[in-house]
Amino acid sequence: MKAMLLAAGEGRRLRPLTNTVPKCMVEVEGKPILERNIEWLCQHGVKELVINLHHLPHIIQNYFGAGSRWGVQITYSLEKEILGTAGGVRNVAWFFDGPFIVWYADNLSTCNLECLSQFHRSKGGLATITLHSREAVTQSGIVGLDENDRILRFLEKPRPDQVFSHWVNAGILLLEPQFLNYIPADGAPDFSRDVFPALLAAGQPLYGYRMTGEERLWWIDTAEDLQRTQENMERRKSL
Repeated sequence: MKAMLLAAGEGRRLRPLTNTVPKCMVEVEGKPILERNIEWLCQHGVKELVINLHHLPHIIQNYFGAGSRWGVQITYSLEKEILGTAGGVRNVAWFFDGPFIVWYADNLSTCNLECLSQFHRSKGGLATITLHSREAVTQSGIVGLDENDRILRFLEKPRPDQVFSHWVNAGILLLEPQFLNYIPADGAPDFSRDVFPALLAAGQPLYGYRMTGEERLWWIDTAEDLQRTQENMERRKSL
């Protein structure tokens, strides 16, 4: 299986730290976030990667090169203008020849990719969205599911009075190649705001893989998130 790591974002909420490094190259416990994600994918047998770049791309390219040091093959997709999360994937449609993973590269997770893949195959849907249970959801994309884990509703960054679920998009997707046909060819389409709602409205089968308590997710959007993640990693090392 191949994977795309979304790494084009500017990380504005982490400034001034991201004035000099891409957000995904911010270090957690002495190692860049992106490096940790690449290692996790490699451990699960995903070794053909494409990474989209925009903000300070040379830093990522110079650090990882072709990926041989990590046992992977890396292809880069340079975006002069940010194409959006879905647009960035559409831009490298030629890279994919089977089901593939999309990983938001500025977050950390211990998602069990074998379990995710088994779940996806068993459902036979067009896409599987990995879900994480979160108390505060107004800065996330929330998902409503039926008893078969088929997604019925998706709403990005709901107001407090709009909250109908505490299952949120964890930023790890498993997509069929046919999914690429549903990404608009123009503009900078976003998965959460544009593609998922349109697919649900068209009745296309999307499913939600609910991560267990043993599968963790750490958002690193702000300085407070970064500090909390650092502290969590230190605690885990001491156990």
